[in-house]
Amino acid sequence: MYAALRSLVVQILTWEAQLALRRFQPKIIAVTGNAGKTTTKDAIFCVLSDGRFVRKSEKSYNSELGVPLTILGLESGWGSPWRWFVNVVLGAWVVVRPSWQFLAKSDLANMAKSDLAKVYPTWLVLEVGADRPGDIRKIAKWLRPDIAVITSIPDVPVHVEFFESPAKLAREKKRLAEHLKHDGILVVNGDDVHTKDILKEHAAQAVSFGFEGQNAFVASDVGIQYEEKHPVGMHFYANHSGSSISVSLFGALGKPRVYAALAALAVGEVAGVALESAASALRTWAPPPGRMRIIPGLKGSLVIDDTYNSSPAAAASALETLKEIKGFKKKIAVLGDMLELGRFSKEAHIEVGKRAAKVATELITVGLRARAISETALDNGLPEAKVREYEQGESDRAGKELEAELDKTTLVLVKGSQSMRMEKTVEEIMAEPARAEELLVRQDADWKMR
Repeated sequence: MYAALRSLVVQILTWEAQLALRRFQPKIIAVTGNAGKTTTKDAIFCVLSDGRFVRKSEKSYNSELGVPLTILGLESGWGSPWRWFVNVVLGAWVVVRPSWQFLAKSDLANMAKSDLAKVYPTWLVLEVGADRPGDIRKIAKWLRPDIAVITSIPDVPVHVEFFESPAKLAREKKRLAEHLKHDGILVVNGDDVHTKDILKEHAAQAVSFGFEGQNAFVASDVGIQYEEKHPVGMHFYANHSGSSISVSLFGALGKPRVYAALAALAVGEVAGVALESAASALRTWAPPPGRMRIIPGLKGSLVIDDTYNSSPAAAASALETLKEIKGFKKKIAVLGDMLELGRFSKEAHIEVGKRAAKVATELITVGLRARAISETALDNGLPEAKVREYEQGESDRAGKELEAELDKTTLVLVKGSQSMRMEKTVEEIMAEPARAEELLVRQDADWKMR
């Protein structure tokens, strides 16, 4: 019964979203990949927001249900049939209501709140995900983006459990490129092995970004930015068409953030935003919760909060960043299970354990699968006294028992798949737990009830 009702709601909202697109004709930017979708989407939104009326997918509204919700400007109804009924009614109203959609952003500030509801965005930045074969094709065939962005597809990506191989998942991501508008532009991570094939197939309409020199947008001199000996963000030079410009990103760490910024610079150029203006906008780009965010910890410690989700490639990147940060005597990695990996799960956790042993002075794992991380770290030389294991559901306990070890020489990385709720660990060790709702992921009422 539930499945039938959900299918009906999806069909109605999709139909309403298609009518809205046909009526308002916004420029559509669709972002997919298996790492960095949300961060890239937010970076693009930041670059385009100056002078344009832009709407982006909230949270991770990237499914066959989430994409129509974003197009219609609606929130999830979660488990409430009544709220979904209201969404269907509001979706119809979006399609038929009076509208002034061609206003400049400067005009919006002078409009009454009641009139703002009549304005439809001129740009949509949409995240498009794939949990199962066919997911992206279902959305792409009616979405028809003006710009499609493909971030990266690691060798063992998240959600791979429902695909025969990572290559099959990469093929699914390619569907977005295949359904571009006839004059559309493809923006692709040119460093990734799986995306390079997509780049070759669509070379005539593609723009690439990455760290390697063959890309159209290249990052060089990438490094961690420090203020008063504390890491505050990332810095790099963006090189394009003979120009090089300094780019500073604040509030979060890691090379994935640089990749997202490069993608945003490339999209900005396609959309008519000068490189200098785009780089300036990125200085104000606030990191989303749970994505390598820098958070002050108890007793002068520092926490790297990467609790939004986890995958083998993301965990490896986070540990590499932990290794690169200077100025801390103790580096503690708190790692939860990585889920949705299917038959690749055990080997993936073992590989993370090998990396953790080389980087962390202490390792804490949460969950049954993560025991392979701790066991491998022990086998690779991490002392037994420096390794602790917790069960699933004990992420808050792990944080409480970590408090005694914190001081100003301590750096803590916290990471795990979303259902592991590793943000509870961060809440226990952050200096200002009263700001948890502002700084941490999954703080809304629906998640709190789970």
